[in-house]
Amino acid sequence: MLMKEYRICMPLTVEEYRIGQLYMIAKHSQEQSMKGEGVEVVRNEPCEDEEHGRGRYTEKRIHLSSRLPSWIRAVVPRIFYITERAWNFYPHTITEYTCSFLPKFIILIETKYQNNNGSSCNCLGLTDEELTQREVDFIDIATDEIPDKQYQASEDCTKFKSKKTNRGPLAEGWRDTHDPIMCSYKLVTVKFEVWGLQTRVEAFAHRAIRDILLVGHRQAFTWVDEWFGMAMDDVRDFEQRLQEETNQRVLATPSSENLSMTTASPGSTPEPSPLGPSPPMDFPRRKSSAGCGTQADAPSTSKQSDPQ
Repeated sequence: MLMKEYRICMPLTVEEYRIGQLYMIAKHSQEQSMKGEGVEVVRNEPCEDEEHGRGRYTEKRIHLSSRLPSWIRAVVPRIFYITERAWNFYPHTITEYTCSFLPKFIILIETKYQNNNGSSCNCLGLTDEELTQREVDFIDIATDEIPDKQYQASEDCTKFKSKKTNRGPLAEGWRDTHDPIMCSYKLVTVKFEVWGLQTRVEAFAHRAIRDILLVGHRQAFTWVDEWFGMAMDDVRDFEQRLQEETNQRVLATPSSENLSMTTASPGSTPEPSPLGPSPPMDFPRRKSSAGCGTQADAPSTSKQSDPQ
């Protein structure tokens, strides 16, 4: 098991980010979807949980066979999908990824959003044991290197300036001075308990997740003039429209249509309930404190020091 806590700061408030994130996910999913591959939205509905209250549940199937590295394609079927189940109790979210072909592969992501620059040392309320395992990794949307094939000049935060908010460009060190600023704290746990492949697969998954987080958050900011000023109803309408268009693209081939109707893998969604399913019972149910403590409260290993 490999556990990392990614901290991604944004030149937004937590409430602004709520709209921007939904807009970015819907648009990014549509852009990445093509005939037979991409993101298929299976369910998007209200849910309720005893601890977290009312929220939003989504289930998606991510069809991506051709995008895997050759050493993984050699051991998986030509067509398979990853199931994403997400519970959004904003500003706290829970996400689970399972694989249709690899039942021992699972990614768990717990996220909390706060209006600070990543300075909370234990925002997610980890145990002492988890804190010793955790590696903190700050993702900088302005200065971190991005894969060449994913670079877009229009999404370069060091060059972009918002017309609606007058924010940007972002220079090195912007996290220490920018106002407003918020941080997405994401605890990502990757499990692949297969002898001989565990270390390699878990490391590959974290590299892929980091790239996805970097690209997605750059887009959320550089697309700000497209979504800024939208109300929640507006972005939900936008999300629904793009989900329908995306599903049409992904389900354009008989193989994908047949796949979407197959029995789901272990751990996938049960029969629909009026308010959607609750988060998985084996998922950590942490109750984070409002103040999240100070740096002295809990140690962590970090690629970069916590900003003051």
